Amino acid sequence: MGRVQVQQLHPWPDTVEEAEAVQDRLRPQVELSGPASFDLVAGLDVHYYGDGELTAAVVVMDAGTLAVAEQVVVRGKAAFPYVPGLFAFRELPALVEALERLTVTPDLLVCDGYGLAHPRGFGLACHLGVLTGLPALGVGKTPFVGTHEPPGPERGDWTPITYDGAVVGRALRTRPGVKPVYVSQGHRVSLDTVTDQVLRLTPRYRLPEPIRRADHLARHP
Repeated sequence: MGRVQVQQLHPWPDTVEEAEAVQDRLRPQVELSGPASFDLVAGLDVHYYGDGELTAAVVVMDAGTLAVAEQVVVRGKAAFPYVPGLFAFRELPALVEALERLTVTPDLLVCDGYGLAHPRGFGLACHLGVLTGLPALGVGKTPFVGTHEPPGPERGDWTPITYDGAVVGRALRTRPGVKPVYVSQGHRVSLDTVTDQVLRLTPRYRLPEPIRRADHLARHP
């Protein structure tokens, strides 16, 4: 296994216009199909403190046993102002640094955030997927864009999220009678694979285990 290779496809932007131009340039590189099974999955999350301080955490787990294979946490500062639709740019530099410190290469990135279910069709999961070339998906705790009907009450029930006439994700029930999560493709995965993987990674709780572990690590580095 080698280290994660993050392509330097763009400088980190300083302005809204530069950030939107980066998204416009990279969006056509998103691939919406790819592998359906994965050996190592990485959860990614960021925790914010005061004054723009943050910690970015990556936890790599065995997809079958959910045993932790490796984890990395990086301290940093928010790299961009808070602008809706450009939130990824606040977190990307620290997350990229954390990924580059891994000594194993995950087969799938599970991001706390969004992929296609994003106002500009290019959320954090898309961006990290394109930069690394790795399959990536997004799992949001709350709906962001589009409309959907409530999914059925049972685990595995889902309904499509539609935005501007296209399906951009699914509202997916991971626990019976518990609020759904909002899943979307990032890069090199189909929406069916996203759904299957999120269910595989939620054996006990609402959120996928890799994200839960990354959230805990970011809060308690």
